[in-house]
This record gives sequence, structure tokens and C-alpha cells, in this order.
Amino acid sequence: MALHSLRSARSARTIVGLATALVIGLASPAVAQQSPAGTSLARVLVLGTGGTIAGQANARAGNAYDSGKVSAANLIAAIPGIDGLAQISAEQISSIGSQDMNDKVWFDLVKRIRTAVDNKEVDGIVITHGTDTMEETAFFLQNVLDTDMPVVLVGSMRPSTAIGADGPANLYEAMRVASAPESRGRGVLVVLNDTIHAARWVQKTNTTSVETFRSPDAGPVGYVDTGALRFLQPAAAVKGAKLKLPDAPPLPRVDIIYSHANMDAAEVEDAVKRGAKGIVLAGVGDGNSSKGAIDALAAAAKQGVVVVRSTRVGSGYVNRNVEVEDDKLGFAVSLDLNPQKARVLLALLIANGVTESAAVQQAFARP
Repeated sequence: MALHSLRSARSARTIVGLATALVIGLASPAVAQQSPAGTSLARVLVLGTGGTIAGQANARAGNAYDSGKVSAANLIAAIPGIDGLAQISAEQISSIGSQDMNDKVWFDLVKRIRTAVDNKEVDGIVITHGTDTMEETAFFLQNVLDTDMPVVLVGSMRPSTAIGADGPANLYEAMRVASAPESRGRGVLVVLNDTIHAARWVQKTNTTSVETFRSPDAGPVGYVDTGALRFLQPAAAVKGAKLKLPDAPPLPRVDIIYSHANMDAAEVEDAVKRGAKGIVLAGVGDGNSSKGAIDALAAAAKQGVVVVRSTRVGSGYVNRNVEVEDDKLGFAVSLDLNPQKARVLLALLIANGVTESAAVQQAFARP
């Protein structure tokens, strides 16, 4: 009984401590400077966009919450010991669930990061983000940012007010990665659940598990916890020319067409009618589809729509000219990129005037 009482008391103190930390965080100012100027700590700018990591519970269901309700500064203020990792400042770019992520927020992120880099304001960037489209934002930034500075995206699968919220640990670990010199030159990274992933490879693979982020075709690039940071390979600057952004959003329209049994040409034809400049096929197997859909894609390619075959399968490469005559039909294939990342790259390529299928294919092959 005494041991049970001691455990109960400890559990109660833990819950009270978490609640107190959250209240302190909610009361903190919009911009937080967590370490005094003049210290030797790295300078890290946290850019908040919203997401589950910034979510608050909602009474409509036992596990319900509303995304983007807690500011980045408040999230930081609620994490004990994080101020020992870096000199931290925080700014809010948006307060949305990542299902609503859009070109404007992407352009705003790029503008702020480029300003920070050009003015030598900071040594690293952390972006708090919802998990639903985190891989797309990371891959977008990977293709447009030209810096060796660590840029780290972080989120959570449980809202900030949940018991067992994973956001505080994830954010602490993202700060550890962004402030570390050995993180330079590794491209845009995603950090959740003690694991570091590269933007090109990472995917969300589970609807609710805290282990949702994986890199099926490559594996993680490193691991991090409160005590250690371990990269699996030496840093090597990510190759490939960085793509330019238009002066203002939006990017050219690129639609994803999901392949399925009993499919006809209607979805492809409708995308062309609605003004799609590019189409990514989320094909069955090795990026294939019905004869009707492939014929419609070929007709779209002849009209100047850029067509890229990807796959709805969760891993593996899409290869050229296996079942589909890509050379003859004027298609490119996504290789290792899933449909959502293929859409991001294709939109950027079209914005840069890269529309010929061979040039598009070459761009998809860059690491």
C-alpha cells in the first residue's frame, strides 16, 4: 500500500507539473528570447505554422482537438531545459492545421528563412508543423532553399494538452538537431519520435501512431534524444540545382489522379478542363493505370500538360518503360518520390519553365 501511495503521489505531481508548464507557456509573450545575448549557445529561430503540436483539446470527442491554437513561443516556454540548448527566438507564420497548408505559407516561410540566412541572424531554423503535410513542406523547402544551415521540421501526433503529449520531447530534440554544428549541410530534416529523416525520403505512414514517420526506401539519417545526437553518415551537401520561386504565389496547378479498379478517363479529362498544367498519376503497382486513363494522360501530354507517373504503393521505385511506354507517350516517372512529393517538384519545375519530359525526368533523378 505504501508503494502504491508513493507511485500515486508521483503520478499526481507529474500531471500537476505538466499542467503548470502549459499554463506558464500559454501566458508567455508572442516572441520568446530564451537565453541571454552574448552566450556561446547557437541561435535558433522557431517558425510556427500550427498543427497538432500546437493543438488544444476539444470536448466534441474523447480524443478531439483543434489544431494551431498554441503559439510557437508558448510551446517553447512550456519545455523545461530547452533554453540550455540555444538562444531561441520564435515567430508565428501561420496558425493552421497542416491539411490547410498552402502556397502562401510556403512562400512566407521561404522569405523569412532567406532573410535570416542573408542577415546572419541565426545558426539554425526549427519549423513547427502539422504532420499531415509535413513531408510536402519539407520537400518543397529542400528544393528552393540554398543554405547549409540546419532547417528542421517538427510536429507531434498528440495535441499539446493531451496526457502523454509527444510535442515537448519532439520540439526539444528538434532544437538539439537545429543547434548542432554537425547538422549543417544535410538539407532539410524532419525530427519526430527520437528519429531524424531526410526531406526526400520521409513519409507519414500511420494515422495515429507516434512512430508514423518513416523513410521506407532509405531509412532514417540519424537519431536524437535528450542525451545524444547521432547521424548515421557524414554530412554531404545535397546536390542538385535549387529551383526559383515566382515573385508571388500560387505555383502552377498540378493535380494528383488516384488510380483504381474500373477507372475510366473522366478524372484525367476533368483535370485538364480545370486548367492543370501538370498531372501526377498515383498509379497502381509500378505507376500503372487502366487503358482509358493512360490514353487520356497521353492525350493530355500532347496538349502540353506535363505527366508524371508515380504510385499509390507506400514504397519502391517507379521505373520507366516497363508496362507503360513512357518514351513513346511523353511521360516522366517519379522514381522514389511518392505522389504528393512528385506534385511539389513538378509544380516547381513548371514554374521554372521545365516542361519537356526528358528535362523533367532528369530533375526527378537528382538526389
